[in-house]
Amino acid sequence: MRVRDGRWPGWSADAGLVVLTFVPALLSQPYVDTSGPAWVSLMAYEAVGVVVLLLRRRLPATAFVVGFGALLVALVGSAGEGAKLSPLVFLPLAVLLYNLGHHGVHWRRTVAAVLGVSVLSAAGLWVNRMTTDSGDFQGGLDVLAALAPMPLAWVMGFAARTRQELLVAAERRAADARRARDLEAAQATQRERTRIAGEMHDVVAHSLTLLVVHAETLRARGGELPDWARAQVDGLAAAGRQSSGELRDLLRMLRGPADAVPLQPVPDLGELEALLDSHRAVGGTGGLAMDVALESVPGPVQLVVYRVVQEALVNARRYAPGAPVQVTVRGKDGGELRCEVVNGRGVRRAAAGVGIGLGLVSMEERVGALGGELAAGPTGDGGFRVAATIPWAYADA
Repeated sequence: MRVRDGRWPGWSADAGLVVLTFVPALLSQPYVDTSGPAWVSLMAYEAVGVVVLLLRRRLPATAFVVGFGALLVALVGSAGEGAKLSPLVFLPLAVLLYNLGHHGVHWRRTVAAVLGVSVLSAAGLWVNRMTTDSGDFQGGLDVLAALAPMPLAWVMGFAARTRQELLVAAERRAADARRARDLEAAQATQRERTRIAGEMHDVVAHSLTLLVVHAETLRARGGELPDWARAQVDGLAAAGRQSSGELRDLLRMLRGPADAVPLQPVPDLGELEALLDSHRAVGGTGGLAMDVALESVPGPVQLVVYRVVQEALVNARRYAPGAPVQVTVRGKDGGELRCEVVNGRGVRRAAAGVGIGLGLVSMEERVGALGGELAAGPTGDGGFRVAATIPWAYADA
């Protein structure tokens, strides 16, 4: 037998209960009466009792009435033949009474069962008086003494059911409290997201809009600017418009994650060349080597690779201005995509206080979310290398 979830299987519990309930009467009967009528009555009663005991959970009131009726017939029938049964034949009745208190949830059926048993008792007593003249075989104080403790079995069953109902109610209240707490936490999180979105809109979006307006103003007066300045302004305006669109998507996601739909297409590997063009437009140099079929790469993987390359290019411009950058994207055996961004030593000194130190953390979180690995660190020639390996199967799942 195996225990599942800390409980014995139902069939093994019933088998053990049958043994504990009916075997004692069989073992004690030889010390009470060994006559044939006694054994016939006992075996017939126990055969009916086993069936009733197995059906006690489904039909608690019926099982109690039938079990009591079988016991009454066995006692009256054996007494009519001048035989006695072991007092332990009352054990199954105690089990059925406990079961009635534990599983008898319908009061009408319980009351009807008690009334039915009372009628059967009166009828059985009358039949017993009519079928035997000997006082040794007529029900009296001995039967009353055996039946007197029986109501305690029903009380114990009712108490067990009440305790179980209290435990279920307590678990339900605890579950309701957890759901309320989770709901309150979700609402608090959403309020905080909305507050952050408002702050970002008031500060970042406003400043970014001013940046784009100034860049467009300079573009309108491009004839007054040198050629190198016009290229820089064009790149600045394009980057500002792209950042404004991505910021709008981010603010919509913060305000309502469930309804947030990007206003512009999600970037993919096909836009890496355009990303490098924008890098070159602001004075950087770089090349792209890509050996993978775009349609075979899942969308989430393409987005993460794009963001990794984007952040790596930003870091190269911040910390190694003018350094050449090489971007390599290749598919690997086993359904993986490897992206590598390597920049050389900067040709100019980096500005003091650039960046906020969260670029690598963001890249690592994005790659880790798809089950990938990120490695970043300096190269031997004074440059920096970022390498990300992402499995496709994890993204598809």
